[in-house]
Amino acid sequence: MAVINKEEFNNKIFSRIEKLIADYNLIENGDNVAIALSGGKDSVLTLHALANYQNNGHKTYQNNKDSNDSKNEDFDFNLTAISVDEGIEGYRQHGIEAAVSNAEKLGIKLIQKSFKDELDFTLDNSYHHFKSACIPCGVFRRNILNKSAYKIGANKLATGHNLDDEIQSFLMSFARADTLKFSKFGPMLDTIHPKLIPRIKPLWNTPEKDVGTWAVMNNINIHLDECPYSSLSLRGKTKEFLNKNESKYPGTKENIMESFKKTILEVKSSNTNVNECERCGEPSSRVVCMACEMENIIKNGN
Repeated sequence: MAVINKEEFNNKIFSRIEKLIADYNLIENGDNVAIALSGGKDSVLTLHALANYQNNGHKTYQNNKDSNDSKNEDFDFNLTAISVDEGIEGYRQHGIEAAVSNAEKLGIKLIQKSFKDELDFTLDNSYHHFKSACIPCGVFRRNILNKSAYKIGANKLATGHNLDDEIQSFLMSFARADTLKFSKFGPMLDTIHPKLIPRIKPLWNTPEKDVGTWAVMNNINIHLDECPYSSLSLRGKTKEFLNKNESKYPGTKENIMESFKKTILEVKSSNTNVNECERCGEPSSRVVCMACEMENIIKNGN
């Protein structure tokens, strides 16, 4: 096995991320970017990569795109991290500790939220109302992250979705014939409602194995444990399927991503109708948003 040079690998992974940011204009001068920080390897790499880009990474690629150096000297944007404690006993606390540690190390403000404080229940004592714990977890986490980002005036929300996450989501939506979800793929989502903060995905073309290698090689404090509910989810099974095929047929994941980029990204729906939930006022394509419907089920049993 070839020995990996730490400096070369770090340069490779950060250069890939910074090139994606520049090519898709994920971050522009004056942006107020919130980062969803769970403390896991993906969100922690996103935090470090954006901090690095804020300090010096943008200069390289902006200079390549624009020879007017005076514009690049004024390039600046704000970063704030947001963590959400879902309330998973014996699992989440280490993630929060890793989030706090990395935010402090980089000098980035961290806003801590929790299901308990925001909703008055935890995932552990509420998930049994649904087929999978991942369903309410995803809905409530997105809801809390969006509200928190909106409250601080963020105009973009960076998530740690990597290449593996993206093709898993793509295949899951494809298997369900859920073509409406295709509009949510890609490294940057469009603004479709003033109160719905658009997502950016700096790790969109970074394989999960590279993220793990970076964390281990640099001795980064991250939360390594798998969520105890993940093995029961469709995503967990899709991930296992893709990893088996990648092991047997190297390049499978990259080929799926290339196919995805050549087809689905060209037919994104522009007809997404987003209004506001009549109960909480949050952006929703439904009269009552999923978060409010699920909260009602949990608290009232109907």
